[in-house]
Amino acid sequence: MTTPNASTSITPQPSGTHTTAPDPGHGNGNGNGNGNGKSDSTAADAVLWIELLLHQFPELLVELAPSYRSPSAPRATPSGAGPAPAGPTRAEREEALRAEQAHGLTPSGSRTSPVRLHISDAVRDITDGVIELDEAVHDRLRMPRPRREQVSGRLLRVAGLLDRATDDDVLLEHIRDEARRMARRCTRALGGAEPVVRVGGRCPWCDSVSLRAFPARRAVLCVNPACRCTDHACDCRTDPAHRHAWSEGAWVRLAAESGGEFAELSGATADTARREGRR
Repeated sequence: MTTPNASTSITPQPSGTHTTAPDPGHGNGNGNGNGNGKSDSTAADAVLWIELLLHQFPELLVELAPSYRSPSAPRATPSGAGPAPAGPTRAEREEALRAEQAHGLTPSGSRTSPVRLHISDAVRDITDGVIELDEAVHDRLRMPRPRREQVSGRLLRVAGLLDRATDDDVLLEHIRDEARRMARRCTRALGGAEPVVRVGGRCPWCDSVSLRAFPARRAVLCVNPACRCTDHACDCRTDPAHRHAWSEGAWVRLAAESGGEFAELSGATADTARREGRR
């Protein structure tokens, strides 16, 4: 599978003419062509998430491939011993990978690390997601069905159509959300930690400066292990591993009770590709 250079920067380019087709019914865009700031911001964030996915997906493919000893690496052969058996050929490695992906079978033979199923699942999920996104964008824009392409090529093609989607807020948000979801899946599969942002104020329950924003969850949590709230329905009372969380609808009250600022909570929980790219 071909992959782009990790430093690739995407600039949406105009695409060809579009043909008529029935509206797929994914929702109605605003159709006003106003180019408002929200659309510009959504498109810009979509580009950044796509760039992040373009950078990470090749790393995921590297993690998927079993690590065999390099044929050029020197081998320690005991004196008088026969030649070491040759490693698997490329065709054998590809066949083993196909068998693992299709049936979960791990082929026998010497290798330093097995194919990991959670990596394989992530590759399959992201590949399917990119194909579906590419087709949905073309369908929504009433364009012909897109030609087959590798993941990187499809992502670049979607990015190139963002300029045509600026009049459709629903489509722009769908592209951004799907690109973000797949980039997040890629990050988790590669072992990346969930981003955490410290916010001001004190926890209303334990009075400690332990409030943290988790942008990927769109939530604020108290990370103090000893914190317990008075809500009988909250699992923090019975599960030591559970932390009391405030979802978006509770941030105004949390800001008032903690002595923090609502604007800070909102900004800290913004799940943006810019924040992800700085980690």
